[in-house]
Order: sequence, then C-alpha cells, then structure tokens
Amino acid sequence: MSNNYCIIMAGGIGSRFWPMSRNNYPKQFLDILGTGKSLLQQTYDRFIGICPKENIFIVTNEAYVEHVQSQLPELSRNQILAEPQRRNTAPCVAYAAFKIQSINPKANMVVAPSDHVIKDEEGFREAITKALNFTEKNDSLLTLGIQPNRPDTGYGYIQFNDDGDTTEKFKISRVKTFTEKPNVEMAKFFLKSGDFLWNAGIFVWNLKSILHAFQQNLPEMYSIFEEGKGLFNTKEEDEFVRKAYTQCTNISIDYGIMEKAKNVFVLSAEFGWSDLGTWRSLYEHVPHDENSNASVGNVMMENSSGCIINISKDKLAVIQGLHDYIVVQSENVLLICRKDDEQLVRNLVNDVRLKKGEKFV
Repeated sequence: MSNNYCIIMAGGIGSRFWPMSRNNYPKQFLDILGTGKSLLQQTYDRFIGICPKENIFIVTNEAYVEHVQSQLPELSRNQILAEPQRRNTAPCVAYAAFKIQSINPKANMVVAPSDHVIKDEEGFREAITKALNFTEKNDSLLTLGIQPNRPDTGYGYIQFNDDGDTTEKFKISRVKTFTEKPNVEMAKFFLKSGDFLWNAGIFVWNLKSILHAFQQNLPEMYSIFEEGKGLFNTKEEDEFVRKAYTQCTNISIDYGIMEKAKNVFVLSAEFGWSDLGTWRSLYEHVPHDENSNASVGNVMMENSSGCIINISKDKLAVIQGLHDYIVVQSENVLLICRKDDEQLVRNLVNDVRLKKGEKFV
C-alpha cells in the first residue's frame, strides 16, 4: 500500500452549480448534500485506507489553497499542488506525476475529481483496489466505467470490447472508443447495446505508464515538466510551476492521452456514482416530498411538483404553482430556471458576468 498514491483534482469553478458555487468558493468546498462535510472532505475520506494519508495530494487553483488547508488541516502544504492558471486536466496530471516521481518512482496512482458522490463506499474501495492491483502489474491506463441505468445525455460514454468473464464483479476490458455527451437517440442506442459505460473520469495507472503516455502523446508538455526535475518538493517548485503553466496547452487528459493511447482499459463498476455536475443530478440525492419536490432550507410548497429548491437557512421561500423548476437562492443571487434548461446555467453565468459584474458570480 505504501506505493499507492491518490491525486484529487479540486481546481474547478463548478459554474453549473451557480449561484451556490462561486468563483471564490466553488462547489467542492460546499456541503451541498447536507452531510456536515464538503464534497472535497468526503472524497478525501474515501481514499483513506486505499493509500496512506501522506500519499494523498490535492491539485487546486492557487486561489483555493487556503480553503483546502482549512478543510483538510492534516495535510502538509507540500501535499497541496497550487496551479497558477486553469489549463484543464492534462497539465494537472503531468504536474502531479512529476512531483510524485521525485518522491517514489514506483508509485501507483489514482486520479479522481473532488466533486463526485459515491453511495457504496465499500464497493468503491473494492473497485479501486482491484484497479490498483491491475495497474501495478500491467503497462496500462485504466479508467472507471459505470454501468448505465438510463440514456443520460450529460455523461461521456466508453465502449469496451465485450470479452472475458461477464459475471465478474469488476470486469476489466480493453477500451474500443470514447464518445462525448451524446444526444438522446444515441444515448438510448448505447444503453440498449450493452457494451457502453458512463465515463466516471476516475483514472488509475502506475507512474511509469502515465509518464510514457505523456512522452508519446503530449511530448511538449512532457518536456516542459521534465525540465523541473530536481525542483519538485523544493522551495523552487512554485516558481518553476508558474513558468511551466504559461507554456502548457489547455487540454484534458481524455483528449490528450486517453483517446490516443493504445493500452487503455476500463473497469466496469457499480457503486452508486454521480458526478454531481448539475442541479438536476443533485435532485436524485435529496429526499422528495409527496409531490416529488426536493428542497433544502426553509421552503413552503403549494400546488407545485418536480422542483428542486435550495434556500439559505435565514430565508423563507413560499412557492405556488411551479412545476419542474430549479429555484436556488444563495447570498445575493436568486436563480429560477426550468429543469429541462439546466444546461443553460453556465451560459447564464457568463451573461451575468458581462451584464452585472463579477460580484454576482
């Protein structure tokens, strides 16, 4: 277990969860589910037991370092990787890989977002343990795929080669294709075919495999971070990383590595997963009243159904005659939006920024 490392990506803005998620305090630091712990804290707890505490690293924007320190005080400052700019997930993974290489060249790594919901914690740990055992022995890039139960258009999909023991609990298969968020008809086809999984965005690999993948598929980025050898885990690290990020292209690990590499595998799993990317996904995790309304805060509902309401505790919302809407009040903003139009929230945030200013986003 001493060679197991975890990288938690916690630098996103979470604009689809606006207005609760703000630029200065995004959703990974919020207790959105009302559990008493933020999404980041829940993610951290999930990996305790999979790897030692000192092997858990958080990659976040430099503006959020204090939030991480406040929520995870047991971490040393060296375990918090401060990104000077947002450059998507490939530079984030490269930075973490080169930093860990200078600590333990035999490292076996999990890379996971900080804002997922996992209902079956034990099932999750079992799946990750099997994945780590696989990547420890194989030159492979492994991603976790979730068995789909509906034709969801909000997730990416992974097609796998349907071979091996189909009764195996956590089956590992070669990846055939990756598909970005499909339309409804395509999602229905994927569900019916039986050889597609939701892309959970959780990755497992050994250090040697991921560095070789960067060298092969993103050679410029590999060279940028390779120049920092000898500087990681020293006082010169921050200055080097600030310079390196100005040279990095803005690209995801999916586009930059996973869709190009030949040694990509997927582990098929079910553990009550949600990426909690939108208000509608939160709706699935909040208790409903007899009219299918899911509310958090001080709310009175009359002749309303299918709504998700989130109101701060010091306010009262009285809602009459509203069906299938999102109503969210947070600080100085009130959002009222049809559930079917929730993909527009990110666009609304941009409109607010342009027309009303940064203080509202």
